[in-house]
This record gives sequence, C-alpha cells and structure tokens, in this order.
Amino acid sequence: MTVQDTSTAGTARHGDFTELHRRVSAAGLLRRRPLYYACRSAALFAALAALLTWFTVLGASWWQLALAPLFALVLGQLALLGHDVAHRAVFTGRRATDLAGILLGNLVVGMSYGWWVDDHNRHHAHPNREGHDPAADSILFARTTEQALRTRGLRRFAARHQAALFFPLLSLQALGLLVATCLALTRGTVRHPTLERVLVALHYALATALLAVVLSPLQALAFTVLCTAVLGVYLGCVFAPNHKGMPLTGPEAEREDFLRRQVLPSRNLRAGRFVHGVFGGLGHQIEHHLFPGMPVVALRPASRIVRAYCAEIGLPYREANLADSFREILRDLRAVGRSLAAAQAPAKSRGAR
Repeated sequence: MTVQDTSTAGTARHGDFTELHRRVSAAGLLRRRPLYYACRSAALFAALAALLTWFTVLGASWWQLALAPLFALVLGQLALLGHDVAHRAVFTGRRATDLAGILLGNLVVGMSYGWWVDDHNRHHAHPNREGHDPAADSILFARTTEQALRTRGLRRFAARHQAALFFPLLSLQALGLLVATCLALTRGTVRHPTLERVLVALHYALATALLAVVLSPLQALAFTVLCTAVLGVYLGCVFAPNHKGMPLTGPEAEREDFLRRQVLPSRNLRAGRFVHGVFGGLGHQIEHHLFPGMPVVALRPASRIVRAYCAEIGLPYREANLADSFREILRDLRAVGRSLAAAQAPAKSRGAR
C-alpha cells in the first residue's frame, strides 16, 4: 500500500470542478436563454391576469375557494421565476437583476427579495451545514437530535412528532416568509429598504382591497387562509426534496472542495418534464448548485454530463423519484423524533424518582 500525497490529492480534487465546468461550458449550457424566460414570464403573468379576471367576475361566491389553490400555484411559479432572476440566469447586470427581482418578489409575491437573496446565498455557500446554512437550522423541523433538544414547549412537541406533522407544518411556510419579510424590512437589513417596503406595502394593500371589494369578510378570510396554506405546502414540497434527508455536516466539519460540497448533500428528482416544470427546474438540484446561474431549461441536459462525470471520478450522485425522496425525508424526521423521545425518557424517569 502506498501513502497518497495529500497535497497532490487536494489539488486534483480542486481541479475536478474546473474540468466539469469546461465540459458543461463546451456544451453551450451556460449561455442565457432570453426567449425562454420571456415566454415563461408572459405565460405566468397571463395566467395571473386570467385568475384575477375570473376572481372579479365570480364575485362574492364560495366557489372562489376553488381559485385559491390556483392563485397559490401561479404565485409559487412566479416566486420560482424570481429565484432564477436572483441567480442572474435572466439578466447579466446587477441593476436589472435587482429591479426585476424586487418587482417580482416584493410587489407580485409579497416577499422581501433582499432578505431572500441573503438567506439563499448562505444556503448555496454551505448546503446542509449546521450553523451556516439557514435551511439546515430550520425553525419548523429539527434535522438532528441536538437541534431537537434545543427546542422548548410547542416546538419540542412538534420536533417529536415532526414526521406526522410534516405537511401540516409546510402549510406555515408562506406565513414564515411573511414574518421574515416583516422583520428584515423593519430592521432595514436589505440593500433597498425604502423601495422594498413601499412595494410590499402596495402588494398587501392591493390584495386586501381586492378581497374586501369582491368577497364577504368570512369568504375573504377563508380564501386567504387556503391560498397561504397551499402556497406554503407548494414551496415547501419544491425545496424539501433537494437536501432534507441528505447528509448534514456540523459547523466545525472540514470544508470540502466546491464540487463535493455541492454534490454530496444534494438530491436530484428522477422525474419527467411535467414534474420538473412544477418544481421550476429545481428537481435538478445538483446541477443548480454547481451552476446556479444556469437557465433552468439547461439543467436537464447538464445532468447527463454531471452524472457521467461523477461516475468517472467516483463521486456519489444521488437521485430518487418523488415518492422515494419524501420517504427518505420522513424517515429522517422520524428518526430524529424517536431519538428525542429516547433522550427525554431518562430525564422523565429521574424526575419521577
């Protein structure tokens, strides 16, 4: 057996992504697709306009509750479009990117673009790393026994039963985004606080006025609750399969090279074009993390190159169908819940004495 020169191995590892980037770039997959994004944007805004027209014509009817999930899906798709804008997959310049992102996020969706960009950039820099990735330290779900043990009261109960409560808790996701938006804009921690505050306030003022004019108070409340819950479940189901149930590293873990840091904690969805369309392309999570500025329409062909390259260098490349990915997530959450219950049992027995 020979002892490998670690410095040489480290250099080779860091060169792995350079070679992959060269292959993907040579295939023309990093170029922007303005026509694709123009058509996608036009289709989504046409769908939103049609729903608003239908909502107005239908009037004060309980049948409006049938429209609430449709509004949630279109708003979710617009949020995913804003995700691409934020990653500069649409515009090259920062000014155009920020303006389009703020209009989409704050005015159309009602979520702070500046807060989300900061939060999401930290996720991309340290995926599934405790203390660094905000998604790994979620307030809704405990990913480790240590996280679960730090909870108290209602959160402790939720952590213990989080597998059973997974989808109900996801319904709070949109509400959580609203709370984060309010906190960020109140503190002024975004780059354009005045513009963001004005546009978010305008979004909710227009939405409130429309609901008040068209629906009765009880109908407006029911519509808002249903739309918010469906939007939360939709966004949660889009993002959960990407990393939940995948390896989580501690805050002091040794930092891997870029290629392994992005591939190892990520999971791709093995699905058809329709499912990937519903997921806004983010079912190709590995490729998105490796090339965040890549247009989503290029992620599918890129996955063939990345999968083959990972096999070539012996790097695990995780794929699962939609059902299996959620089974893995629930299994992981259930294991944490059981470990929390086991950790609490000795404390209870000592208290009983």
